[in-house]
Amino acid sequence: MDYAIIDLNDVQIEEIDSLLEAYDNKHIQHKIDGSINIGVLHDGNLIAGVNGCMTAYKIFYVSTVFVDEKYRGQGIGRELMRTVEVRAASLDANIIRLDTFNWQGLGFYLRLGYEQVGYYESKEDGFSEHFLIKRLKRENNELES
Repeated sequence: MDYAIIDLNDVQIEEIDSLLEAYDNKHIQHKIDGSINIGVLHDGNLIAGVNGCMTAYKIFYVSTVFVDEKYRGQGIGRELMRTVEVRAASLDANIIRLDTFNWQGLGFYLRLGYEQVGYYESKEDGFSEHFLIKRLKRENNELES
């Protein structure tokens, strides 16, 4: 077999993305659609926010969660995540997934009922990354988490 590894140009990057999307569409049964982008203002200043989007198989991926250090421990993060859970369920999500580094919010997410499903550690670089999910249970169309 004769092949060469090359650096892709922009057109080739789009082509390979399209090829993967076509392949995945043969297997993905649920449409990927929807996002949540919410924040908290205090005295006109943005002090907290969460954003994420629907991905394959009714999974909502939370990409960013942030609460300004001065406002942590006051329930703002908990309220934001509860809002995300309700809104994700309304987008027909069954699972929320996210990742966090060891210095970020692992304990916070565990207290909110998220389950750690994996992690890795880089001792030489001094960090670990943790992967968490929360299954959204619905009873009578109400979110029960």
